[in-house]
Amino acid sequence: MTTFFSRMALCAGVGLLVLMTTGTAQAAVSGEAAYIFNTFSFLVHGFLVMLMAAGFAMLESGLVRTKNTAAICLKNIALYSLAGIMYYLIGYNLMYVDVAGWIGSFSFLYNPSADELALIGADEATPEMVAKVVDASGYSVMSDWFFQMVFVATAASIVSGTLAERIKIWPFLIFVVVLTGVIYPIQGAWVWGGGWLAEMGFSDFAGSTLVHSVGGWCALTGAIILGARKGKYGADGSVHPIPGANLPLATLGTIILWFGWFGFNGGSQLALGSALDAAAMAIVYVNTNLAAAAGVVTAMLLTQIIYGKMDLSMALNGALAGLVSITAGPDLQHHGLALVVGAVGAVIVVFAVPMLDKLKVDDVVGAIPVHLMAGIWGTLAVGIFGGGSFVTQLTGVIAIGAFVVVASAVVWLLLKFTIGIRVSEEEEMMGLDKMELGLEAYPEFGAGSKTI
Repeated sequence: MTTFFSRMALCAGVGLLVLMTTGTAQAAVSGEAAYIFNTFSFLVHGFLVMLMAAGFAMLESGLVRTKNTAAICLKNIALYSLAGIMYYLIGYNLMYVDVAGWIGSFSFLYNPSADELALIGADEATPEMVAKVVDASGYSVMSDWFFQMVFVATAASIVSGTLAERIKIWPFLIFVVVLTGVIYPIQGAWVWGGGWLAEMGFSDFAGSTLVHSVGGWCALTGAIILGARKGKYGADGSVHPIPGANLPLATLGTIILWFGWFGFNGGSQLALGSALDAAAMAIVYVNTNLAAAAGVVTAMLLTQIIYGKMDLSMALNGALAGLVSITAGPDLQHHGLALVVGAVGAVIVVFAVPMLDKLKVDDVVGAIPVHLMAGIWGTLAVGIFGGGSFVTQLTGVIAIGAFVVVASAVVWLLLKFTIGIRVSEEEEMMGLDKMELGLEAYPEFGAGSKTI
């Protein structure tokens, strides 16, 4: 055993000496190995982002009243399912296939490449077949589809929380179909699909604008058209807080989202087949974590100063605002800047939440300040700290915002004047769980319940 370790140490020493004397480290992996690592990165980071669906469900469940909890849970699992189906049927093609400036292909379905299917179906894979697959893209095409799909589901989740407790479930899900199948992919093609904004130099690393602000614009438009919950605002302009039912659940949801965000931003490096990619990905992870932490601490300090007491819900949204803010540029090579970006995002949230209440825009979970406003800030921050053009970043924010507002308003208004989007006042009072689902999330706590 001693001889074995001695030999291993000798080999390691010789290898190190060779590297030191040659001045270069010949550590590049083969094309097939890079293909494997890149595909692995897409899949693993993709299922981390998928876990964010649970985070949104728990966060929203904690911030609504118990009578609406089951409806929130149903909406979140349904929107994730619809997002996957629509992105397979048409969304991915609109966003990535044959993009010509403004829009991709209207072709249906997105399946594995012919070369990949030939490799899988071959009795014996030849080096030529492997090389053809590896050289085509450097990763499995369906791993990329999966990674992109979980992003569109995130955009839809943002809308759910804002409009909670008074929107009908089926009209909301119809909106999700249009959002995930058409609205999101079209604007996504402008940047990630290589469209006109990408050609201008607009940069959004993981989606502060393309994902979060898009969801935020849809939520804001829907909230204005839908109206506030009954009793939220008085005739004299007063604001009547409607506390959530379960802050521990909301906290759990936030932590799950924070965890999933490492997949969101880390996976957006889009490769793990080289030392450069691995080093860059590590920077992204650290910046993501620091921005969220700065958001929490900033929100705590501000609420203590302004209100004389710390606010848990603001701290949770501070974390999320920090995460959203850093998402456009998590590749900053000075980690101190990530603290600044995250802290400013939290400042925006602390002041924007009461501002929306003054405007009588009822946002149940604070998604508009977190995802829309902090998303805009994070995108512009790329033009301040990230070396991008501020004017180009602003152009992208305005263009995408205008498109999404108009498109979502058309859909919301069509739904409103056809099948209706809001439950009746009586149904709102009873709660969506009973009226839409015919059940309760917490039946043992309902009126007339009996303890055995």
